[in-house]
Amino acid sequence: MNAPLILKFLKNIAKNNNREWFEKNKSVYLEAKSSFEDFLEELHKELVKIDGSLAALNPRKAGFRIYRDVRFSKDKRPYKINMGAGFSANGKMEQEPGFYVHLEPGNKSMIAGGMYMPNPDNLAKIRQEIDYNPKDILKILNDKEFKKYFKGLSDWDRVKTAPKGYSKDHPQIELLKNKSFTVSHLFTDSEVSDAKFVMKVSSICKSINKLNEYLRHAIA
Repeated sequence: MNAPLILKFLKNIAKNNNREWFEKNKSVYLEAKSSFEDFLEELHKELVKIDGSLAALNPRKAGFRIYRDVRFSKDKRPYKINMGAGFSANGKMEQEPGFYVHLEPGNKSMIAGGMYMPNPDNLAKIRQEIDYNPKDILKILNDKEFKKYFKGLSDWDRVKTAPKGYSKDHPQIELLKNKSFTVSHLFTDSEVSDAKFVMKVSSICKSINKLNEYLRHAIA
């Protein structure tokens, strides 16, 4: 992966987020996109060793489009200022646990995983699993290797009080408040540009996969 090329393109599009600039620089975008897909191929080889259910995926198609959907947004900038991709058994993390990789300059690149915004049925199943079987998820969250990379579940998507059907003094109330069950780890631009970046990401994914397996069992 040519990380400097990708990061430079993303810096430039953040400053010139308009169709005229993009069309003039489309050849640079296509080169950066191809380099990102090279990275996804390398990462996929390592992820398959961690999660065999990803074997059938085409990693070059795992990336998300750079074009933003602005129909219902006040922000009318046409392009994303990052490159991202999702890996899960049936595609791009649609209602199933998986891995999300995100490249963005300014030390905002990250690897993330878990389950993003499960639908009401899956959310109820996950909460029930936490209620009935808290030991397994607590073991994952308290694992020494896991805590090396994550402070805990991301807390950006939560209910303010106890979810319906659960007491506010439930022993696991802080976990039950979550509406998404994800973790994320940030990287500096220099880490992204390092030759060992793929191996660093895949090492962190080993810890993420323990959470993924728990969530997969919960929604089965």
